[in-house]
Amino acid sequence: MKTNDTLNRRTLVRSSVFGLLAVSLPNLAYSRHMVRNTLALNMDPEKLFHRYPSIDDEIVSSVVGKSHSDLDGVKELVNKRPELARASWDWAFGDWESAIGAASHVGRRDIVQFLMSKGARPTLFTYAMLGAYDIVKATIDFSPGIQKTMGPHGISLLSHAKFGKRMEDKISQKERDNLKKTIDFLESLGDADGETYLDVRPEDQQKYLGDYKYGDGEKDGFSIRLNMRKLLSLGRLGKFGGALYKIGDNKFTYNGAPSITVSFEVENGVVRSLTVHEPELTLTARKI
Repeated sequence: MKTNDTLNRRTLVRSSVFGLLAVSLPNLAYSRHMVRNTLALNMDPEKLFHRYPSIDDEIVSSVVGKSHSDLDGVKELVNKRPELARASWDWAFGDWESAIGAASHVGRRDIVQFLMSKGARPTLFTYAMLGAYDIVKATIDFSPGIQKTMGPHGISLLSHAKFGKRMEDKISQKERDNLKKTIDFLESLGDADGETYLDVRPEDQQKYLGDYKYGDGEKDGFSIRLNMRKLLSLGRLGKFGGALYKIGDNKFTYNGAPSITVSFEVENGVVRSLTVHEPELTLTARKI
């Protein structure tokens, strides 16, 4: 009987990922044996995401990225895992963006509404884009000055409201009226459109463009390129990244990250290197 009892317990564990809950464990060695058997049924432990049980970074970045424009792609991911409706991603240097934040700053009402139906947490920027005048005004009345807070990528609250017009043809007249009311209110404040930066002439942009290396690794570097808005941007080597906004001679801030500055060393009009200044790190990359 003891042999059969042991066999039955092991069979139960092997046949169900819930075996550990159904069987009492007589000792630690037996526990480890059953855990190994349970894992073997589903996945090689070596293939688990290195921060498991956190959701894989690729999945998180994918849902945030798709929330800018791909409703079907977002639905495919979020219907399977509704918790992804609340996903957030750090694109670089603390430029945090949530899935609903991504949809908000591009005016994708349809994606915002879907994410909210799955549990996403709307922000003041979301409500500005939706033209929720009463909520926006009440929030600013409660916290004067909050209208100066910047959203993902350094995009202002007023800009979010204006992006709400991108799907204006698909909303009711009442919604259009509320959106205009929201925009007019934010414009009347005089400080809801973010920081003002120095201009960089197109001919001056050229000297900064190129690749910069700070180590021997294949990916140890940055690329300075022009983004879709014809602004200088800094990204990982070979990639596009966040916009650089000029704040001084050869000195820029990165995409709304207030603690980050990027400065360029220039000799006789030629850029030799760039240096990233973070609160606890200074990193120089030579132009190649």
